[in-house]
Amino acid sequence: MIVVHHLNNSRSQRVLWLLEELGIEYEIKFYERDPKTMLAPESLRQVHPLGKSPVITDADLTIAESGAIIEYVVDRYGNGRLVPASGTPEHLRYTYWLHYAEGSAMLPLVMQVVLNNFGAGDSNVVSGFVAPQIKLHFDYIEGELSKSTWFAGEEFTAADIQMSFPLELIAMRREEVESRPKLKEFIERIHARPAYKRALERGGTYDVSFQ
Repeated sequence: MIVVHHLNNSRSQRVLWLLEELGIEYEIKFYERDPKTMLAPESLRQVHPLGKSPVITDADLTIAESGAIIEYVVDRYGNGRLVPASGTPEHLRYTYWLHYAEGSAMLPLVMQVVLNNFGAGDSNVVSGFVAPQIKLHFDYIEGELSKSTWFAGEEFTAADIQMSFPLELIAMRREEVESRPKLKEFIERIHARPAYKRALERGGTYDVSFQ
């Protein structure tokens, strides 16, 4: 059985949601952030050398990184669900957004978090590079969501689960959502999904506002 090593208020919430969407049985081992540093506990290093979340164990396998976990779970347990058919335009879009979420969208957001935590939130780096990049990416996302209901097309896929974290992170800034109606609609749609709600019930309170 899959064990999700679940850190509160983290990307591992996406893994719980994925498993709920697929109806897969799983266990949760809970970890809590340090209330002062907001870092993961040292005990996560016993699961994976980097001590980060998300990470899952399945029998003798240990798998980290959101995208790798999603691909593993969908390939092994999905039976064709939550992924478009191979060779279709939708599958290419699915692959793109699955990697874009962490490879591109999260970069300026993480830079903002780091600079804020080190008291440099008002620096020229933020105003001259980070803030324009955030705007660039989320204007792009808004435009892409105007083309189809979900990121890969008209069907919900695991790419939408992967994209949820950066969008929920940017949604902490109300003005960013209000100026992007398609992004707002996407967030409302995912929050209304029964599997999303079940994942919250099992994983506990989910709040990324500290990020």
